[in-house]
Amino acid sequence: MTRASEPSPTTASEPSRRSILAAAAAAATAAGAAATQASPPTKAVPRLVDNRAWASYTDWRGGTALGVAAIAGPRPGVVIAAPAGRTDHTDPHTGRTTTWEYATWTSPVHRLAVGSTEVIASWNAHTPAGTWLQAELRGTYADGTNTPWYVMGRWASGDQDIRRTSVDKQTDGRSNIWTDTFAIADAASGLRLVSYRLRLTLYRTPGTRITPTVWRLGAMGSDIPDRFTVPASTPGLARELIVPRYSQEIHKGQYPEYNNGGEAWCSPTSSQMIIEYWGRKPTPEQLSWINPSYTDPQVCLGARLTYDYQYQGCGNWPFNAAYAATYQDLQGVVTRLSSLTDLETLIAAGIPAMTSQSFLKEELTGAGYGTSGHLMTVIGFTADGDVIANDPAAPSDEAVRRVYKRREWENIWLRTKRYNASGKVVSGTGGVCYLYFPARPTSRQRKALAAVGVR
Repeated sequence: MTRASEPSPTTASEPSRRSILAAAAAAATAAGAAATQASPPTKAVPRLVDNRAWASYTDWRGGTALGVAAIAGPRPGVVIAAPAGRTDHTDPHTGRTTTWEYATWTSPVHRLAVGSTEVIASWNAHTPAGTWLQAELRGTYADGTNTPWYVMGRWASGDQDIRRTSVDKQTDGRSNIWTDTFAIADAASGLRLVSYRLRLTLYRTPGTRITPTVWRLGAMGSDIPDRFTVPASTPGLARELIVPRYSQEIHKGQYPEYNNGGEAWCSPTSSQMIIEYWGRKPTPEQLSWINPSYTDPQVCLGARLTYDYQYQGCGNWPFNAAYAATYQDLQGVVTRLSSLTDLETLIAAGIPAMTSQSFLKEELTGAGYGTSGHLMTVIGFTADGDVIANDPAAPSDEAVRRVYKRREWENIWLRTKRYNASGKVVSGTGGVCYLYFPARPTSRQRKALAAVGVR
């Protein structure tokens, strides 16, 4: 990746990719401020984030099925039963046209708890060789009109059948798809998305019985007010989780076909840390293609299996969550959190988190770099409330653990607008976070996830 006046160790959140959240009413801004306080609010505060996922047998039975069947068991899902038909698909990245059998599952309409300016879908699935899936979203605006069916991703865990990809240039003039994010084109107009449906299309090689299995499908809608700063939260936890440390920087120049090598691999590097925190590791067979002289070959694997051939990077948020869920009994979701208090709740339950942020070098003491978008793994908090992060933008694995000032860190993560090195106003992520956790979480983990809106 080319380094400019504002160097970035990753392309996980380039300014052109994310829409800038529009101005919100003063009441919404006040709500955002209240949400960041460590003490419980004294009165109801409007919600800024809505999460909905379909993951139970009842959920899968409740949608509209065309050629698919719900399966029960310890991890319910949906599979191809009797294909609805056949279709030809031309892969834009290989030019190869292939015939596939397909079947579809469409969710019921979900009414968003908050009229949303952005929606990010995510899914967890198993796609054996000869299969893949497409996830789509169709929303309804507050005026009652509908969006088109937007493609939110074409995905397979491998790359032998299709090239995993987002789809550019999707718009109806009122909303757009920016890589993995649905965004209202002019949020300042007051236009909001009030409901949506998700549609899965499952594909397989004709005449076979193989099938994708989808265990979880959901989306996060949000309406985060425009803000350059957020109120300070009060420290409430001192704990550090023991999470493996991996540097992206030691992979510079390795497999440059995946976004120019490790310098841009913050997202899969962070993903690998948490996957292994949960005790999961790739098999020797999965690593067999990697140069045996490379340290931490699993990071190379993560880059290959999260790479978005349209975005030309490894920072597609849902693709990282889906990659994590290919490991046994792990779930992955993309969401937004409202405060460091939310992160403290997760850390207290033993759940680390990956957060997306962008900043100038002088805005984060001790980082030593600036970035237009970067993923870190939050693993704990010091006695003073400062953030302990495994930051993959480190020269070695040993140097990955960092302690960042609480006030600086929460602001660069939670803001939606900032000034870049050229003085231009660009977007911030507004608290975007990946969460990976067991398919069967403990009672304490379930309560912590529910407390931050994830079920």
